[in-house]
Amino acid sequence: MTDFGRVLTAMVTPFNPVLEIDYGKARQLARYLVENGSDGIVVAGTTGESPTLTKEEKIKLFESVTDEVGDRAAVIAGTGSNITADSVWLTREAEKVGVHGVMLVTPYYNKPPQDGLYNHFRTIAEATDLPIMLYNVPGRTSQNMLPDTVSRLAEVENIVALKEASGNLDQTTEIRRKTPPDFKIYSGEDSLTLPMLTVGCYGVVSVVAHVVGVELQNMVRAFLAGDTATATKIHLDLFPVFKTLFISTNPIPVKAAMNLMGHDVGGLRPPLLPAGEKELLAIRTVLESLNKI
Repeated sequence: MTDFGRVLTAMVTPFNPVLEIDYGKARQLARYLVENGSDGIVVAGTTGESPTLTKEEKIKLFESVTDEVGDRAAVIAGTGSNITADSVWLTREAEKVGVHGVMLVTPYYNKPPQDGLYNHFRTIAEATDLPIMLYNVPGRTSQNMLPDTVSRLAEVENIVALKEASGNLDQTTEIRRKTPPDFKIYSGEDSLTLPMLTVGCYGVVSVVAHVVGVELQNMVRAFLAGDTATATKIHLDLFPVFKTLFISTNPIPVKAAMNLMGHDVGGLRPPLLPAGEKELLAIRTVLESLNKI
């Protein structure tokens, strides 16, 4: 599967009261997302609290979600890290599980130069037959993957997509200019999805799709149908939720939102912590305005 779809949800990882993964709830959540606007699910990404999940937990999550929705939606496993050998190992394990693709984040903290990024991703790509989505998120990793590097990587046969979360529309435009038309660029910033579509991006890897997946899907479809007025209206209507679900570090707000909506995804593993009273009030207010609670 090289077309993961237009609206992908970066799924939160549900925890029980003692902060163990609730795999049954993960199945329920994945099913809910697919039934409410998501073409695919990204498992164990940043929103899934990947830094605090063990490799064994990630593999079991991949298995659970793939078993639950893999016949109806793309399941993309977050297998990237800042250790190339570990990323290769986890990618191979994910391939055994039967996921449809993997997402590889730019290595964090060790700040490899651009050639180091290229070698890292190419090494992983050569170790798997799975299609790969790169993930550039310099606000998290402290290293920005530049358009020329993406262009070189797009020449690797199974590197088929990029989640671009630099927040820089000029950079996104340059990437689009320098990559083949069939190389798919996804917005990694919910509030920039519509602007990024206008410069040739394919879709979004979304956090807010937990809450407004159908509306996001409608916005993308309206834009693709040439109905930019409707797409713009949906974007403007959703803008408050785009901003509110990022009033604190992701996934703190979206987990609070899902709990308020009755999905019981639990708390967050330290060093993250639950939303405070002011944040909860803002989240509740925006959910009520959208008739979600």
